[in-house]
Amino acid sequence: MDQVSQRQQDILALARLHGRVSVEDLAARFEVTPQTIRKDLNELCDSRLLSRIHGGAVVASGVENVSYEARRLVAHGEKRAIGEAAARLIPNNASLFINIGTTTEEVARALGDHEDLLVITNNLNVATLLYRHPKMSLIVAGGPVRRADGAVIGSAAVDFINQFKVDYAVIGVSAIEEDGTLLDFDYREVRVARAIIENARRVILVADKLKLERSAPIRVGHLRELDYFVTDALPSAALREMCAAHRVDLVEAGLSAHETSDAAE
Repeated sequence: MDQVSQRQQDILALARLHGRVSVEDLAARFEVTPQTIRKDLNELCDSRLLSRIHGGAVVASGVENVSYEARRLVAHGEKRAIGEAAARLIPNNASLFINIGTTTEEVARALGDHEDLLVITNNLNVATLLYRHPKMSLIVAGGPVRRADGAVIGSAAVDFINQFKVDYAVIGVSAIEEDGTLLDFDYREVRVARAIIENARRVILVADKLKLERSAPIRVGHLRELDYFVTDALPSAALREMCAAHRVDLVEAGLSAHETSDAAE
């Protein structure tokens, strides 16, 4: 194996570990020019191993998701700002679902000052964040636990969710298509997400703008089913127009100077 191929394998390993890589960081790490790194990334993208984003690349995600721990590191500041903005949409004395996802966890983290909430979740990470809260009631769905991320999935979780009708659903997805289709990877997780959407009076999607650059194979639903779309920024004019046409309230957390400075800390 020649040097370029070995470097590309090392780049791929870093991308799988961290979720994304940047041209600048890779050029410094491997002591080569940015042009050389761009060539490596282009070849890896041509092989469908990575997908290009501005300034770097992410793991190609058409079939397999990035590891949960790696996703926690990707756009962490943006996810925190999204979580805080979404939490502000939820009043005290409300009932809500929170599904699996690193961004939905940030919503749960931001609910700490709320009072008299009933939270129903299939996300063990959310349960760990909230179960000690003295002014919150927590119910965890039963069923098989996916070891990779602590998601409770399967038919038992779907049946459990179907017993409730709540005020809000906070959901995350793995990818958003330009036509408004919401996508994910695991059909068992998608079944739970569908039950959550169908049993909530208002649906809040939390997703950073990188979800517009990814793909996944399983349809969760469509943007028109949402009441709120909370993101850091929405560069797609088509999706912005779609939100307006379907009366989906768009909240761009990254547009707030206060939140932007907080996220950069």
